[in-house]
Amino acid sequence: MTQLALGLRRLRGAAFSLDRVALAILAILGLLALLAPQQAAQSTIFMGDALLNVAPWLLLSVAIAAAAAATGADHLISRAFQGREAMMVVTAAAFGAFSPFCSCGVIPIIAALLAMGTPLAPVMAFWLASPLMDPAMFALTAGTLGLDFAIAKTAAALGMGLLGGFGTLALTRAGWLAEPLRPEVGNGGCGGARVRNPKPPVWRFWTEAPRREKFVTSSVNTLLFLGKWLAFAFLLESLMVAYVPAQAVAGLVGGEGVQPILLATLVGVPAYFNGYAALPLVSGLMGQGMAPGAAMAFLVAGGVSSIPAAVAVWALAKPGVFGLYLGFALAGSLAAGLLYQLVA
Repeated sequence: MTQLALGLRRLRGAAFSLDRVALAILAILGLLALLAPQQAAQSTIFMGDALLNVAPWLLLSVAIAAAAAATGADHLISRAFQGREAMMVVTAAAFGAFSPFCSCGVIPIIAALLAMGTPLAPVMAFWLASPLMDPAMFALTAGTLGLDFAIAKTAAALGMGLLGGFGTLALTRAGWLAEPLRPEVGNGGCGGARVRNPKPPVWRFWTEAPRREKFVTSSVNTLLFLGKWLAFAFLLESLMVAYVPAQAVAGLVGGEGVQPILLATLVGVPAYFNGYAALPLVSGLMGQGMAPGAAMAFLVAGGVSSIPAAVAVWALAKPGVFGLYLGFALAGSLAAGLLYQLVA
């Protein structure tokens, strides 16, 4: 009970210790309240609903990461991953391509993996593949654009994960990305956490006061860190939905040939596009002559670089890793579009 009270006090204290992310959220909402009160209310509701939807995954990942830190199991996990990164990349890419996690639901899972010392290469593979496909997306894509397109997009998700994972692995083995994560995230990432304490884990961590305190402290810190970035991502998402017409963005990528595929990739990477809402729009454009490769490139690029997915990378990793993520998104989307154009 004492540890719980301590955690709650820290939670309340941290809530009033505003950082740049929290100040940005308040500033945006304040500006909206002055200039567009109705949108301010809609964005607040959107942000709250999105946080509630992702809350089960968020709390589960926080508990797993905190328990790993309190028990010392994070060191075991990091040792188990050392020397096996290539197989981990393949597994992570496959799991990401077929998992039921959306771009926002995967954020706390990624944070937990990094906190437990998972190397950056398989995390990058999972990061890139997961926002592109899930069972619901596959069914809707098959119903809207055809089974062949759905299968091809699943293959693109797998290929995107493999490209990013093995590309990151090559860079880390060449000596790049030695410290890829932001200091507040921890020391996970490329190569895994450094094993400083060879002692076996204590699974019944609640029997020791220092470990209980570490669990509470880790839970509070991780929850606050992820919560503020998720809130910021969902706030930006609400503004993009409100002020950037999806039809206008999609209309830029019509036409046939290689040029529309390149344009679709360039437009899709920086532009937000909800994967489910995109399907009927892209279907309509294809019916008007949009190249299949351009449709594939745009859907893949928009899925990987959607605001929740991109903000997750920015929140957890340093700017260089964020740039690498967008680079893989650009290259993978272009390759997916060109390949699909050849076989469609």
